[in-house]
Amino acid sequence: MPKAMLRAIQQFFEQNIATTRSNSDAEREHSLQLATAALLFEMMRMDNEIDEDEKRLVRTLISQRFTLTDNETRQLIQLAEQEAEQAVDYHCFTSLINSHFLADEKIDIVEHLWQVAYADGQIDKYEDHLVRKIAELIYVPHSAFIAAKHRAAASIQE
Repeated sequence: MPKAMLRAIQQFFEQNIATTRSNSDAEREHSLQLATAALLFEMMRMDNEIDEDEKRLVRTLISQRFTLTDNETRQLIQLAEQEAEQAVDYHCFTSLINSHFLADEKIDIVEHLWQVAYADGQIDKYEDHLVRKIAELIYVPHSAFIAAKHRAAASIQE
């Protein structure tokens, strides 16, 4: 990953996602929303083809569930597109999710990831791998992982 790109990603997360004990509940919730949104964007770019249906779905999921600003959403999209060819460490996202989300909320995240994966009508092997990896990192049981996949497939077909 180019140094300038690494610095841009690091700066974004330091400014918007990093949480400390001194942060208010609202600030921690906002950081958690950004971490979840970043995972959705990472899913969007996983098959190396970012299409408009996927972008639209990610924006819809975020606007339905979170209170991110348009600027934060735009920044996340730009970062996701810029690092599309690079490996990512998901620990900063998943540790926030593990610390603050309940089991049902984690399952919702996995379902949202599946919805993004299904947005273009097919599941790429890299998309499948990412959802499995994230589900494992946030301790979603396999049965809930499969149920979320089926719900996501059904919601896309509606």
